[in-house]
Amino acid sequence: MICTLVDVIDVKALDGYRLRLRFDDGAQGVVDISKLVPFKGIFKALNDKEFFSRVSVNQDIGTIYWENGADLSPASLRESIQIEKK
Repeated sequence: MICTLVDVIDVKALDGYRLRLRFDDGAQGVVDISKLVPFKGIFKALNDKEFFSRVSVNQDIGTIYWENGADLSPASLRESIQIEKK
């Protein structure tokens, strides 16, 4: 597997534990976070859907994060999205 460096540039919380993401390489799509992380440790707070919906983009690290410090690798997110057709 070849890993390409990409940054998340936009995020929008959807229903469930899904996020619509847009990357700096032009890719965009939806990822189900519940399929990527166990809701334990730093990710336990994501069980609260209101907290989950407050996801943001941290431009300094190029990925999504929550105010408790939880974040995910942008490469993992890029690999996991269901790419949307334009």
